Amino acid sequence: MKRLPPLKALQAFEAAGRHLSFSAAARELNVTPGAISQQIRQLEEALDVRLFKRLHRAVVLTESGQRFLPPVSRGFEQLGEAVALLHDTREDGPLTITTASSFASNWLIPRLDRFKSRYPDVDVRIDTSSRLVDFAHEEIDVGIRFGDGDYPDLDTAFLFSYALIPVCTPELARRGEGLETIADLASHTLLHSDFRDADSAYPDWVMWLRAAGEELPNVGHGITFNQTDQLFRAVLDGQGIGLLPNVLAAPEIAAGRLVQPFAADLPIEMGYYVVTSPGKARLAKVRAFRAWVLEASAYLREDHREREGGAVEASDDASLPARRPGS
Repeated sequence: MKRLPPLKALQAFEAAGRHLSFSAAARELNVTPGAISQQIRQLEEALDVRLFKRLHRAVVLTESGQRFLPPVSRGFEQLGEAVALLHDTREDGPLTITTASSFASNWLIPRLDRFKSRYPDVDVRIDTSSRLVDFAHEEIDVGIRFGDGDYPDLDTAFLFSYALIPVCTPELARRGEGLETIADLASHTLLHSDFRDADSAYPDWVMWLRAAGEELPNVGHGITFNQTDQLFRAVLDGQGIGLLPNVLAAPEIAAGRLVQPFAADLPIEMGYYVVTSPGKARLAKVRAFRAWVLEASAYLREDHREREGGAVEASDDASLPARRPGS
């Protein structure tokens, strides 16, 4: 085998190339920017090739650096997956799931007891975050993300999509003149979502009104939130009328805490996906969770299939034996 450059130098290059920043790489590796610069200089000398162009307050990869970075990143990812496979042999290794707080609170957590009933020996850890996860460098096993399903180099399966519906508390629906017609929305506070950073085309009240065949003046006024769980809390507190995912609002409607004053809904093009890295997809606990969550959400994919008029496939086999019935 050919003699490889020092592992620390390769690690410094991979982090700096991924971030295009020596400072960010230093923070990730818990060293100084000077140490990163020195490691990369040593690597360039060992390889006899320039990997970075040093600009004023910035660095960019050279053509050689651009060719070198992907295989180096894959190599570190495979090392991380090898470590994860070793850790998976330990009984105390939890299954770590990352997902948005609103999805965890309103769909996943109410069903987790069914997963635990089926796999009592699998400990579960929930990480509520909307940030992008680096499966190779973080102790995260599987994620549930909302998007278009385009997650390069990840093992991805569609769970379900949803429609936005107007919801409010029963008390608010009876307030004043009530909510007999859509025009009555003009006399109530509208609660808005602002997800422009994540999706500039995410539907709003204007789009819902258009789908319902109505128009209202000053529809943009009200209270705006950039997190679904914040909007959810405000709706439950009776602060106004919000557009919420029908899937997440359904339990509150069934319990009588919320009502849907108008039947019109607005289907969303994107959806929820279960994602993981190809390496971690081989872990028994990840296969078990993936199969269970696909089974638990099958009824929603059927709804999606009926709306789309086509087949939506989602199947998987879990290798951990089910101890007791449950879904």
